[in-house]
Amino acid sequence: MSFIKTISNKFPPPAYLQMISVGVDISDTSLKYILFDSKKRQPGFLNISHWGDIEISENALQRGVVQEPESLVSALREVKQSTGVELVRVSLPEERAYLFETEIDRGMTVEDIKNALEFSLEENVPLSPRESLFDYHIVEYIKSRNKLRVIVTVYARDIVMSYYDACMEAGVLPLSFEIEAQAIARSTIPFSDQGTHMILDFGRTRTGVGIVHQNLLMYTSTIDIGGKDVSSCLRSVLGQDVEESKLTTIKNEQGLVSSKENPKLTKVMSETVDKILDELSVRIKYWNNKVGNSHHMYIHSIILCGGSSNMRGLQRYVTEQLNIPTRRGNVWRNVMSLEDNVPPIEQRYSFGYSTAIGLALASLVDTS
Repeated sequence: MSFIKTISNKFPPPAYLQMISVGVDISDTSLKYILFDSKKRQPGFLNISHWGDIEISENALQRGVVQEPESLVSALREVKQSTGVELVRVSLPEERAYLFETEIDRGMTVEDIKNALEFSLEENVPLSPRESLFDYHIVEYIKSRNKLRVIVTVYARDIVMSYYDACMEAGVLPLSFEIEAQAIARSTIPFSDQGTHMILDFGRTRTGVGIVHQNLLMYTSTIDIGGKDVSSCLRSVLGQDVEESKLTTIKNEQGLVSSKENPKLTKVMSETVDKILDELSVRIKYWNNKVGNSHHMYIHSIILCGGSSNMRGLQRYVTEQLNIPTRRGNVWRNVMSLEDNVPPIEQRYSFGYSTAIGLALASLVDTS
């Protein structure tokens, strides 16, 4: 679901697309990037040559919509200057994505598939074909009906083009645009995994939710609660002038683990996390009802990532509340062996790089 075919027909041939590229994760507050060493091309045996976290001005993006292009252009130029690489793969905001399933006849040409999906757009998303850019992925062949089941990802054309234009203005060439959750799946789930997992991207301003089956993103949504909301609750107890760095320490060192010294802090943090879990429960029920008797498609595990997932006790708390095994994502799983290597990014910061890592890996694996 890269949107590359739908943006331009002037890209060079496939060999060019497999050249080393920078994974660029853009959020409302920052831009994170990762570049692997071009001398090693095999996933699992990679080295990191460049990485960074660039702050974006507060009003540059609002809920994934580019409001001040110049700030984004400046950050992308900094990536180019730091890495010396012009090729990038860029994340698109989950809150602006639409996903739906449909069926098409087997044996259709690519052009016929495109026309059929365009016809079905207005039945499934609040956008016309003229307003949309979409990509699709074939999920399975339904032999009984001689049909193909496909997942379609749709964005408003002006959303995608605003990111594309910023890249071009910065002098970098976007090889693909991709939903954050799909990139996270590529970095945290083994390529051979056939299971169904929920990705929980606990960020600063919001929490992204994705459901992945056989490494393919099947569902995505956004919960408008993030680390900043936990901070606001802590300030209601400690005072409004407490610095964010101190609040981060409290989250990471005390978190959801009961403390006799200040139980109020644990209480207000858990109340905020409970709001997220209530939303997740609704999504889990929806998904299980959707797949019906296909028990192999029930959610097997929840994968935590994002900069706010360092909260102490979060993994155990989610497991107990939702009764689904939960783990923090190993963002280096498909990059390198942690038994033989020490990543240059500390573990507590690495969770925030899961999207950028997954994007950078796309140049080295089959993403068709």
